[in-house]
Amino acid sequence: MAKQFKLTVEKRDLKGNKDLRQLRKDMKIPGVYYSYDGNNILFQISNNEIKNAIQSGANIFTVNVGGKEQNVVFKSVQYHPVTEQIIHIDLYGVDMKKPISIKIPLVYVGTPSGVSAEGGVVVTNLNEIEISCLPSDIPENIEVDISNVALGENIQAGDVNLGDKFTLVTMEDSALMSVTHVVVEETQVTDAAEGTDDVSGDSDADSAQDQDSGDSSEGSES
Repeated sequence: MAKQFKLTVEKRDLKGNKDLRQLRKDMKIPGVYYSYDGNNILFQISNNEIKNAIQSGANIFTVNVGGKEQNVVFKSVQYHPVTEQIIHIDLYGVDMKKPISIKIPLVYVGTPSGVSAEGGVVVTNLNEIEISCLPSDIPENIEVDISNVALGENIQAGDVNLGDKFTLVTMEDSALMSVTHVVVEETQVTDAAEGTDDVSGDSDADSAQDQDSGDSSEGSES
């Protein structure tokens, strides 16, 4: 069963860029609550509250919006491109009796035979897949056994056994991971002996020219 966490949010009246900048200076994050019935509400939430929510590992959150409690999921989270601080959050209200589409992290289990027996390397294409399920059934992650993947083979989204509670939304032919040959870079080998002879010859000629020049200068000075 999905983990739940209660979020404390406040209704927000501030909308302008100046107001939102001040809100963030006050260590609060602006957000929008999107109800499944079309009723949207502006809110604000403290940084500490978001940190606690993320650390909880919950998939569903309970918030008091418009005077009554609602079950929500994170629809999107925007981060600052430089500081990586959260700057905006969208929450989506869910009907606990209706399926929703949500992306779930993948956990790859085992060592592929193509690696242990054939010397290949693992290439990971996707770290999550999208599924549809009831909000109460949202899993923390989905385990994928890769121990039988041989060299040159892959696992596609359609190969994952999701059971009866989940429906795959990601394209079935999407490659999750594969085992490929190790790429060996070719290095160009130069004829060191020939290069050394050329450099040595030039150096001797240059030395001779320098010696002649030095002798000539001394003669001029004297």
